[in-house]
Order: sequence, then C-alpha cells, then structure tokens
Amino acid sequence: MFEKLYSQTSLENSVAKVSLKDKPVNDAEDKKKAKEAAKLERELKKKMSSKVVITRIARNKRKSVTSVYGLQNFDIDLKKAAKSFASKFACGSSVVKNNQGNDEIVVQGDVSDDLFDYILETWPDVPEDNIELTEEKKSKKG
Repeated sequence: MFEKLYSQTSLENSVAKVSLKDKPVNDAEDKKKAKEAAKLERELKKKMSSKVVITRIARNKRKSVTSVYGLQNFDIDLKKAAKSFASKFACGSSVVKNNQGNDEIVVQGDVSDDLFDYILETWPDVPEDNIELTEEKKSKKG
C-alpha cells in the first residue's frame, strides 16, 4: 500500500512538473504566433500601399512601348507575367532593369488600357485602386 501511495504521489508530482514545464513553451508559441500575425499584417499593409504603374512611352513617330512597374510587390513572377502579356497581345515583352535598378516589364506597342483590364482579370489580388495609368511623351527637338 505504501508503494502504491508513493507511486501516486510521484505520479502527481511528475504531472505537476510537466504542466509547469509546458506553460513557458505555450507562452513562446503564443509569442511566435503573434509575431507571425504582425508580420502578415505588415505585408498586407505594404501590398495595399504599393502601386502598379502602367506607363505609355512614346518612341518615334507613331511607335510606343508600355512599361509596367510594381507587380513584384504582389508576389507575381515577372517573367511569367511578361510571357503572358506577349501571348495575350501578340507582341514582344520582356523584363528589364530601369534606371533605379528595379525590374519592370516592357511591352511593345500601346496596350496600356488593355493591360489594365488584363491585370485585373488575371490577378484578382491586385486592387483596382492601386493601378495607375500614366503617359510619358518624348520632347520634340528643335
């Protein structure tokens, strides 16, 4: 009987120790989860504040190119997007570095309005308010 009582007491002590040991682990897990949630929230804010800029750039006479910048902020693979644009609009499209050293997509031809609609239907996680259409004209010499 004494052994039974002793074993029950030791069992209760071990259970008490286990529950005390688990508590700090749960606190650490809670802190990890809170950190992850905060990180996801920051990324979401960054996505919502970032812009996709579609610019029509005049080259010479009636030729133009369309530049798309900012898609990488929405976790879109630029090479796949460029290939998709090229097949959709039957033109040349490539990923190039701009003057600031950032990647952007250059599409041959004036497809800025169609590109706006195509981005909205292809990638629904890009909000319509975050897409900006601009036009850049070449200054005339003379």
